[in-house]
Amino acid sequence: MKIIKAADYLETLERMRNERHQKYYAMYSSVLGGVVTDPVLMQVPIDDHLVHRGDGVFDTFKCVAHGAYNLEPHLLRLQRSAAAIALIWPGGLDEIRTLTLETLRVAGRSDCSARVILARGPGSFGVSPYESPTPALYIVVYASGIPFMERRPEGADVRRSCVPVKPARFATVKNCNYLPNVMMKKEAVDWGVDFVVGFDQEGFMTEGATENFGVVTRSGALLFPRMKKVLDGTTMQRVMELAAQLVEERILRSVGFGDVTLADVRSACELLVVGTTLNVVCVRSFDGAPVGDGRPGPAGLRLNAMLSDDIRNNSALRTEY
Repeated sequence: MKIIKAADYLETLERMRNERHQKYYAMYSSVLGGVVTDPVLMQVPIDDHLVHRGDGVFDTFKCVAHGAYNLEPHLLRLQRSAAAIALIWPGGLDEIRTLTLETLRVAGRSDCSARVILARGPGSFGVSPYESPTPALYIVVYASGIPFMERRPEGADVRRSCVPVKPARFATVKNCNYLPNVMMKKEAVDWGVDFVVGFDQEGFMTEGATENFGVVTRSGALLFPRMKKVLDGTTMQRVMELAAQLVEERILRSVGFGDVTLADVRSACELLVVGTTLNVVCVRSFDGAPVGDGRPGPAGLRLNAMLSDDIRNNSALRTEY
């Protein structure tokens, strides 16, 4: 077995360079005390509890035309998630915001995504969080995905997931233990569909691997699952605010939260998928059967267009960098 010493390490990293690295623009590490822009240097200590226990929280947002969209709701959710697992960044939310914007400036990209990860920090290979004396902050700037409907204007195919729904305490925290989410995404890929969605033991719809789901009922109500067992999606919340205009225009009758059953999904006029990268996705089929007439519906199409415009032009929700 080859023994790699410090003098050989950079050469070893150089041999690891590959095409995917072209999508990684910058990373701030509190462990290093600065930002690196070379992807092969974007490393996390193996004894950070983030790595071997999933002990951390994160949030991801998109940037368009040098503006971070909806940044404050994302950072506030990060703070709530951290508080739920008794994780506190010493510099507070103001410092996280400052470091995030500085990292974006170093990356120098007008359009990108950014992920802020607050971890328990290095300390041991044990399970006790008290073995990590200082939390760690990692901020990564990388290439944005293309909104779904731009790639697939005909709409998405969705199936029910077989992965057990997370307990409410963990489903409502955006933590770094994403094994159930990974298995849901594996289901979607293995089944040849775009997304899967969960249903809890009571038979109510929950969420996808990284997405919120909602339905437009035959009576014209836009309904998202209650927040007690799903993550409070920032994009979903904004879409609900934008949907108020469709109520005024009588395209929708109402907007709100409620219990959504399997029967509700099957009888819905529209099934929508909402996420930071995706924007609003119209679903054309669920469990192999058409949703509505099998084509993107008017509410979903309109909300996707409204959200796209909001991302680019709503100065109140854009933080320039």
